[in-house]
Amino acid sequence: MFITNKVRIYFSSDRRLAQSIKNIFGFVPGNIFLYQLACRHRSAANETINGYRLSNERLEYLGDAILNAVIADYLFKKFPYKNEGFLTEMRSRIVSRNSLNRLSQKLGLDQWVHLHGEHKNTFRSANGDAFEAFIGAIYIDKGYQFTRNIVIRRIIDVHIDIDTLQKSEFNFKSKLLEWGQKEKRSIEFIVAAEIGEGYKKQYLIEVHVDGENISEAKDFSIKGAEQLAAEKAWPAVMSENS
Repeated sequence: MFITNKVRIYFSSDRRLAQSIKNIFGFVPGNIFLYQLACRHRSAANETINGYRLSNERLEYLGDAILNAVIADYLFKKFPYKNEGFLTEMRSRIVSRNSLNRLSQKLGLDQWVHLHGEHKNTFRSANGDAFEAFIGAIYIDKGYQFTRNIVIRRIIDVHIDIDTLQKSEFNFKSKLLEWGQKEKRSIEFIVAAEIGEGYKKQYLIEVHVDGENISEAKDFSIKGAEQLAAEKAWPAVMSENS
């Protein structure tokens, strides 16, 4: 079977994608359609099946779940004496959108992402989304154990410095909520406005501490705007303790 698939790389119309996957992840893909779909952003979803637009969103959803499960298991075993808070924070750092965007570019997956021309600069999370979709594609194509080995041996062991990650900037939203709980302060993230329409829509998020608006930021996703607003709010709340 391996020889058959390897031969198909050089005769398939998709041999460049198949060869790239082999170079990046070290294996020959079985169902190349899954990986083609993983590259297709919703803005470039032109084909329809019963009115459904084909894109990588479903694979992204699946890949996100698989990636989180694999990394949670990896961290649980690597840090047997660390508490739940530490493990959750480390997992969040590894699978953050910025981290996955950088990882996708480092691996070269970003070269295969299909976006509608006029939206190329709009979707800043598209590369990270495609990475998660690729994980979903590998899972369907090869199974969980195979996918787990790829994530650990070809991604974490090679491209993620766990020791450095522990010392890197933290999740500002998580820290802000943790601070609020500790200090018995009310922290709210409020969607103050939605700016633009369709693919160009941005969300304006305000951070309220005890009902007072102390920072705001906008981004193309609510989560992204929350993180930016929390980062702006963090120095203000820390100054209260100084």
